[in-house]
Amino acid sequence: GGKMRMMFPTLLDCGKQMLDEINRLSLKNDPIDIKEILGCYSTDVIGSCAFGLECNSFKVPDAEFRKNGRNLFKPTFKRKLRVFLVATFPTLCKLLGVVFIPKEVSDFFLNVVQEVIEYREKNNVHRNDFMQILMDLRNKNNEELSIKQMAAQAFVFFIAGFETSATTINFCLFELAQHPEIQEKVRGEIEELLQDEEVTYDCVEKLKYLDQVIDETLRKYPPVPHLSRKCTNDYQMPGTNTVLEKNRRVYISVLGLHRDPEYYPDPENFDPERFSEENKLKRHPFTFIPFGEGPRNCIGSRFGIMQTKVGLILLLRNYRVSLNAKTELPLTMEPSALLMTTRNKIWLDFAKVDAAKL
Repeated sequence: GGKMRMMFPTLLDCGKQMLDEINRLSLKNDPIDIKEILGCYSTDVIGSCAFGLECNSFKVPDAEFRKNGRNLFKPTFKRKLRVFLVATFPTLCKLLGVVFIPKEVSDFFLNVVQEVIEYREKNNVHRNDFMQILMDLRNKNNEELSIKQMAAQAFVFFIAGFETSATTINFCLFELAQHPEIQEKVRGEIEELLQDEEVTYDCVEKLKYLDQVIDETLRKYPPVPHLSRKCTNDYQMPGTNTVLEKNRRVYISVLGLHRDPEYYPDPENFDPERFSEENKLKRHPFTFIPFGEGPRNCIGSRFGIMQTKVGLILLLRNYRVSLNAKTELPLTMEPSALLMTTRNKIWLDFAKVDAAKL
């Protein structure tokens, strides 16, 4: 919690830059495809909070950091094949040197981490970010936390927060645009708590209905639609003769679980009440696993959620969002993408709420 609190002001600054961009675009009164704007917001947040860089993605749309973030998630046939091979034949891929992340992208991140660390150590620079946490860890424990290990940690942070929050905000606004009564309820909660004050870390933690809305978005549109896990012991499937041997890789369909009518009646319906404290207790906790569960639970998930909340608070405080007729319905998903993303664009209309607030 303390580490998240420390990074919060930086995160809020990035959110305000995103809001400036929406303010600029909304003056034209044209529908907005918010996906790229959210990608820039995500890049700026993670660039500054994880890597200690000012990315300025809104002012420099082709900045290296944004470009490499985009390349990482671009759905190409080669990428799909690579992911399939690494997931299915991990040992063979290790031997053959087949990697899931393109070399030019991992080299870029490795260089960034190296340069940031060298610059800070040489100039005695201290910043409230993830990179500083890693550097302090390395110095405190006298551990030889290698540059490569630090880059890997920062990279996990990057992937976890990057598309997760961008796609979650996008899908959330899509649903709120179609359910104005839910949108008004969220806005009411934000208004009541914040009044005319600036957004703070403590306020964000108190917005319970917003939490429910985000959880329902993550249920219906889990960023990672399937998880891969390894069996730690032999396990006989109940009621069958099938045994999953130890070390066998198992795929879990998160999307299948999240849209299973047994756990979520009428699963296509967007209903934040599913995540009221009372209703959550009626379900097995592992029926909702947007970031996985168990020892490999997602490191950046709490940060990704914080980023999502700040983005939504700033947007909903200032704008009423409605769906523009340019959006093709029903949404079709991009089957070749690593993460859940739409094939068609979500076009939204942004109408200013009375007085602008930050």
